[in-house]
Amino acid sequence: MRDDRVQEYTLEDQNGEEITIPSEAGDALLLLSFHPLAWTGICTQQMESLEAGFDELGRLGATPVGISVDSVPSKLAWARDMGLERLRILSDFWPHGGFASSVGLFRETSGFSERANVIVNADGDVLFRKIYPIRELPDMNEVLEFLRSCRER
Repeated sequence: MRDDRVQEYTLEDQNGEEITIPSEAGDALLLLSFHPLAWTGICTQQMESLEAGFDELGRLGATPVGISVDSVPSKLAWARDMGLERLRILSDFWPHGGFASSVGLFRETSGFSERANVIVNADGDVLFRKIYPIRELPDMNEVLEFLRSCRER
């Protein structure tokens, strides 16, 4: 079922470097932050919040990555424009939306993914999954609270 497991998938980040999900997580968790399209206001805020929260997420055992259907060159220009230093933003460009489709988050009629946060472990087990309204900025605090609760277990 797509809601509880992520199959291995390789994407390129803004620098053209490959990342294989979920095994890239290693001993950590991966926060997969899906956003519809680069260069849009809410998507920019979403990626900037991940960059700003990068250290706190790391302390809680998670590595964030952004994911959208935009091409690698577009991702690179956007990352530079936002001043991203650590956040990797991944291109799900070809096959178009392939990874988002594999996890049930691709909007066929729109041609882009849902806005969603998904937390997975290195085995691909989905620990957290939330889809947000397209015009709503995901609440980083709920992700941080979830990660804190995982550490307390």
